[in-house]
Amino acid sequence: MKKQISLAFLIIGSLAFAQENNTSTVKDSVQNTKDIQEVLIKSQRKKQFVDKAVYSFDEEALKKARYANDLLQTLPELQFDPISSTITSIKGGKFLLLINGVESTELQARGIRPENVVRVEYYDNPPTRWATRADTVVNIITRNPELGFAAGASVSSALTTGFVNGQAYANYTNGRNNLGLEYSINFRDYDNRAVNRVYDYTLQNSHYNTNENKIDHFGYTYQDIALRYTNSLIDNYVFQAKFSMNIYNYFSKGNGQSIFTKDNSSELHGTSQYSGENYNPPKLDLYFSKKLSKKDEISFNIVGSSYTSESFQLDKEWIIGSGNIVFDNDMNLKAKQNSIVGEVAYTHDLKAGKLSTGYRIDNNNVDNMLENLAGNFDYSVNYLTQYLYSEFAGKSKKLMYRIGLGLTNIHNKTAATTDDDWTITPKIILGYELKKNQSLRLTSSYTPYSPGSASLSPNINQVVPNIVSTGNPYLNIQKAWNNNLNYSYNNKFFDFNANLFYNYVDNAINSMYVLYNNNTQYALTYENAQFSSRTGVQFTGSVKPFGNRLLVIKANIYPTMQRVKTNSGALLKNNYLGNNFTISSEYKNLSVTYMFNIPVYTLSGAFLSTNENQNHIFANYKMKDWTFTTGMYWLGMPSRYKTKTLDESLVNYMGTTNIYNNRNMFILGIGYDFAKGKKNEVNRKLNNDTAPATTF
Repeated sequence: MKKQISLAFLIIGSLAFAQENNTSTVKDSVQNTKDIQEVLIKSQRKKQFVDKAVYSFDEEALKKARYANDLLQTLPELQFDPISSTITSIKGGKFLLLINGVESTELQARGIRPENVVRVEYYDNPPTRWATRADTVVNIITRNPELGFAAGASVSSALTTGFVNGQAYANYTNGRNNLGLEYSINFRDYDNRAVNRVYDYTLQNSHYNTNENKIDHFGYTYQDIALRYTNSLIDNYVFQAKFSMNIYNYFSKGNGQSIFTKDNSSELHGTSQYSGENYNPPKLDLYFSKKLSKKDEISFNIVGSSYTSESFQLDKEWIIGSGNIVFDNDMNLKAKQNSIVGEVAYTHDLKAGKLSTGYRIDNNNVDNMLENLAGNFDYSVNYLTQYLYSEFAGKSKKLMYRIGLGLTNIHNKTAATTDDDWTITPKIILGYELKKNQSLRLTSSYTPYSPGSASLSPNINQVVPNIVSTGNPYLNIQKAWNNNLNYSYNNKFFDFNANLFYNYVDNAINSMYVLYNNNTQYALTYENAQFSSRTGVQFTGSVKPFGNRLLVIKANIYPTMQRVKTNSGALLKNNYLGNNFTISSEYKNLSVTYMFNIPVYTLSGAFLSTNENQNHIFANYKMKDWTFTTGMYWLGMPSRYKTKTLDESLVNYMGTTNIYNNRNMFILGIGYDFAKGKKNEVNRKLNNDTAPATTF
């Protein structure tokens, strides 16, 4: 309690310190703000800042785009993912979209006409208020409207299998008031997924091998519904209330055969599997921001959610000749979750730069009710995180900087133990202008991370005969030291970034197989390894051979070395050459895009797993307010996923999954969007979310 009181006094002191009585005029969003004037590159389309790049668009780009989403796809490190129908970063990681500083969705961005976009800010080093939530943040800055209506809908579907993406939205603005409604659905229903799993191990001086092949029918439906109301007065206040529901349903049902071998004796087994999960968390998000003076602003955000997620799993394995059951699993989990996130942030403009400080608290309580063949188990866990932060950003001649210091408290109370950790979390970003279109940036940060609920859960899940999986409630907090040295270069034909990175994680959470249940089984569980590290260089960017959108080649190439030193002292190694490429062409109202990659194995705990293969081609044709889409995904191949264990593993595992439904999957789509007038500007400073659903 004393620590919490100390935090309160510390933030109050920070707020009082920041109250300097300087004056500054802040106009609408069209004006270039004075927040961080550390411009490195001055060109027609791009300005490089210490933590972001700012893009403007010429008349040709604005004419070709139908709405703001089309402009996002022109950024060198963003692309359209046809599988999810969303904008993603070619570097991967979590992507967060803002509109005038407010956390938004791509459906909202579809309601913005291109001519109303002033600029787009691309953060590859998100400010503190977003740093824990996203790897990449994009902020669309628009003009200040007073009256307008925008609506639209689109759907794309495969013709021969269950693959549907659909969206619909409507926004109405009148003076200070804005009302928005959104709905999206991703539907999948595949009945031809082929899975091969091989387990090979020695247990109690006997050699075992399980080789299973099965075909299953699986699918999911993800629906996102949101209703929001905003009341704002420019340069005075913003209030926003948003209610949303994320409805998710999943199922998988299959049958197969397994050759089970013990020493020199083999049996043919039949297998069946049925599993599913569903949740529909309602979420209320309240936000208020107030200008205290021309240089001071305070913001409040609270997000709450309460719901129950349900999961079940039924597995059986029997000897085909006799019908005798050799493996039986019947598990049901109900997890009641109550999550709340609260944050207060304060900003103050100084002549030398900008000071930001804030406090965030995040609490997630989960009450688990588990039923399986071993009995009924009820247990509760609570995850609490507090974060006090302050940072200053400014510029001195050609040197620009952002320096932050935070204090993080992670307090996890599981069924077996309580872990309480206080960590000082510094972050520094330095940038230097080399030439007009070249820059060099150095980033270093230290951050603690809490284990996820699945890794802490004591649930025991039957996998195959002799093998189970379970969490480890005694896991400690892991702490990451991330370092990046980035070189940027751009002109009319190139936008290039080279990033040398070194990431070191102390007490890294690592999965592994161990002997279990008096050495009669193996369990896949978790430990705190001594450390893990990633070292490499990432080359990203785009090439425009003709200096326009007629031909654009985007690439992401990242040779990487991975190292994990387990708690026992074993050093696990993996090297790979990550890659993905996009080739696109735009001519008048027609655009064609081809995406491909070469899958590679990356190390995650006990396993090496490949990323999803890509070989997609798709085209869009725009005619007034209509968009027509067609394409073919996974050309000449099914989507394929491979997993295998390292040589050091006690259990040798190899698994391959092929979804044959989406091989050469032909897609047709249509969309309609219209807008009249413009939307109100909202400059929201805080954006939070509650914890995800707990399942197996």
